[in-house]
Amino acid sequence: MAVQRFRTIEEMAAAPVVVPPGEGFDRFARHCARYWAIAPRVYPRGVFRFRTLAEAQAARERVRDEGNAGLHSRRPGPP
Repeated sequence: MAVQRFRTIEEMAAAPVVVPPGEGFDRFARHCARYWAIAPRVYPRGVFRFRTLAEAQAARERVRDEGNAGLHSRRPGPP
């Protein structure tokens, strides 16, 4: 596939997406699979307030780790 260059964002937005014939749905399916592989399955409810950035990052890591633990238990086959 050739590299395309654009001078403006408008030019880029107007350009058609180059996809070989017959691969449109396959590409969409791959993107969906990639999204669901990295997206969290469970989101915590509510709005949270943190006093420091470190406290917020620790909460984010805790949610991520809890989500990953649940993800591995639901995934069939080896991780």
